[in-house]
Amino acid sequence: MDKYQDKKKSPKSKLNCWEVMMCGRERGGKNADEHGVCPAAADRSWDGINSGKCGGRICWAVAGTFCGGCTQGSYVEKRPSCLDCDFYQMVQDEEGMANRQTKFLQFIVQENHSPFFDKMTYRHIKAGERFVVQGAVEDTAYIIQRGSCLVIVEKNGELHPVDHYGEGDIIGGLGILTGEPRRAHVEAETDMDLWIMTKGQFDEIADKDPDLLDFITELVADRLDSRRPTAYRTIGKYVTTDIIGRGAFSIVYKGLHTGLNMPVVIKMMRHDMTLYPDFLESFHNEAKTIASLSHDHIVKVYDFDERYKTLFIIMEYLKGDSLRDMICHLRVIPPKLSANFLIQICSALAYAHGCGIIHRDINPSNIIVQPNDRVKVLDFGLACPPGTEDFSNKGTPFYMAPEQIDGGPVDPRTDIYALGITAFEMVTGRRPFPEDNVKELFDLHLTQDIMNPGELKPDIPQQLQRFILKCARCDPDRRYQNMDQAMAALRPLMQDFRLPDDSLAAEKGKMSAIFLTYEDKNQGELTRLVEVFKEKARELGVDVAITENQDL
Repeated sequence: MDKYQDKKKSPKSKLNCWEVMMCGRERGGKNADEHGVCPAAADRSWDGINSGKCGGRICWAVAGTFCGGCTQGSYVEKRPSCLDCDFYQMVQDEEGMANRQTKFLQFIVQENHSPFFDKMTYRHIKAGERFVVQGAVEDTAYIIQRGSCLVIVEKNGELHPVDHYGEGDIIGGLGILTGEPRRAHVEAETDMDLWIMTKGQFDEIADKDPDLLDFITELVADRLDSRRPTAYRTIGKYVTTDIIGRGAFSIVYKGLHTGLNMPVVIKMMRHDMTLYPDFLESFHNEAKTIASLSHDHIVKVYDFDERYKTLFIIMEYLKGDSLRDMICHLRVIPPKLSANFLIQICSALAYAHGCGIIHRDINPSNIIVQPNDRVKVLDFGLACPPGTEDFSNKGTPFYMAPEQIDGGPVDPRTDIYALGITAFEMVTGRRPFPEDNVKELFDLHLTQDIMNPGELKPDIPQQLQRFILKCARCDPDRRYQNMDQAMAALRPLMQDFRLPDDSLAAEKGKMSAIFLTYEDKNQGELTRLVEVFKEKARELGVDVAITENQDL
């Protein structure tokens, strides 16, 4: 694996068609008002090499583009002229030179796999031929000796050009690795010369050369981790629809239980991570851990599946945003809302600790806030029993307790520390320590208590300030010793903010937040509107509290 990882290079973003051809039909371009935005330039968020539903790097695959002073037709209609275009030739040249070390053909030539070609057959493909059909189950892959092709996902009745392969690339790597159906159509842009490799041939050579298996596994993992439209994938009785999250170890899909027509979340371990036993064990552990828990504020696991040479966890689908996204959007979370969230998180962790489970990775990214301000804790991938010692420094560095950094035994106080750092970030909008250097960050966690959040935000209630400071003490003996103590410290806030004593019983008293961004000149009129709103709300028995935040 190391041999391949040394070779792997990150793709560089290159020029899009409108930047080279100067058509003026990009957003804000000189011709956009008269002719409209060109479909190839419709979504700049997908800029870059081979990117996006209407990516400007594969404009020849997009119908209705604007070139040479006129609007073009479909891909089939305009293909002959596009193949002679200077931009197309430029992309071909760049693609031929880019990331040579990650080209499959380059890999097998460099590694002197001469028997590889002796066992493969040759095939010539004519320009325009669709030689791979989405959904087909085949045991072959193609290595491009000459020419180029377009990868097209068919979804919801539409065709989406999503990728472009050239000399040296492999087509169909997922099929020979996992046996899955084809994930897209593939059509030849030019005449192509291909080498055909069967799954049997691949397995035979991979058994003798683990580097080959590592290479193709990493390649498949990268292609599956796409920000472009993806085809539906069937995982037993579930179907994936869209990628909604990604991490270093897994890809998270929105999915559907086909029998119940019920939305679910499907978490797939990246194929390259399955090569490491520790990660496999962690993924299994997460599924078993969450499945054993039943709590209103912990995400539910419905199922676990092992197929296609990887693992899948099927969980409940939650509408809402991560606490991380909420902090990014709002800068700070008002104290009353923060207290409400903290009480719910404490309740979830108290339950988990009572079941003999330490989370070990509490942070805003692992907390989901639903539309009714209900909180769910997720990602138990690092969970372990109390007393576990681990010198691998697993966790999110910004939130790791000193004993966790040192590899010492963890207990409920480890999660309490992480909760304190999370709470600090909620009410101040920043983490307590500088983050440029991980070693220095760890040293600060090990040797210094955090600053008082009230120094940054004086309007934070004293009780909430004390709660955060005590949670995040360096010395575990100076923290709350369990979640029951932490909950007791929050109870005065519950009374001050009129939160229900059973804060988990959303039906007894729901809380919603409205955040207004406005200019100073509108403050007077806005204040009058708010007073009218408060009066109407009181008639319904609704309590309205207003907190002023800093200027955005």
